Amino acid sequence: MTSTSQTPQPEAPKKPLKDPWDLPDVSGLVVGVLGGTGDQGRGLAYRLARAGQKVIIGSRAAERAEAAAGELGLGVEGADNAECARRSDVVIVAVPWDGHAKTLESLREELAGKLVVDCVNPLGFDKKGAYALKPAEGSAAEQAAALLPDSRVTAAFHHLSAVLLQDTAVEEIDTDVMVLGEARADTDLVQALAARIPGMRGVFAGRLRNAHQVESLVANLISVNRRYKAHAGLRVTDV
Repeated sequence: MTSTSQTPQPEAPKKPLKDPWDLPDVSGLVVGVLGGTGDQGRGLAYRLARAGQKVIIGSRAAERAEAAAGELGLGVEGADNAECARRSDVVIVAVPWDGHAKTLESLREELAGKLVVDCVNPLGFDKKGAYALKPAEGSAAEQAAALLPDSRVTAAFHHLSAVLLQDTAVEEIDTDVMVLGEARADTDLVQALAARIPGMRGVFAGRLRNAHQVESLVANLISVNRRYKAHAGLRVTDV
């Protein structure tokens, strides 16, 4: 008599979970910094170049970018924003909030296919201090994603003190960097880029829909810094 029952097949072995701290080698990537003549952009350019990264500063005026790059040294180059975007593998957006949309709209073609890291904080200021603004898209990062449909947009580097970044006497930046994005390969790359800077660590903090509260927290840090005469950053515990 023939049995119609089937012999159960053994389950395929599950792939081991990827170590979240197993990050890619980004040392060979060219990093462009749009808004690289401003305090935040200039500070990031300096720290990454000091860590051995190839960096290009972008500005609306190539002359300004070239002058700033010459002051930084470390092999940093300067170019207008379009040339900076074209020549870079990763592009950090560090422009003022009021010029954010216009800048990205003008560079949509140059930024196509690029990994874009938005670190812009939409803030307002009045006599009570800094306060968060809520863009129609939800956040600066989500605005960037809407304006750059052919780019891979992430968000990071929001909570860094421009003063510490530019201080040549400071050897390490004691802080974590919250990294947000839609694809793990992209956020891993940005985390690895943050980790190039001594003392710094990139920590995955969710998808772009969570960027608003990360951007807004800068208003709280400004209040901390004013009260305590400090340059406060963030550390995430237990990870």
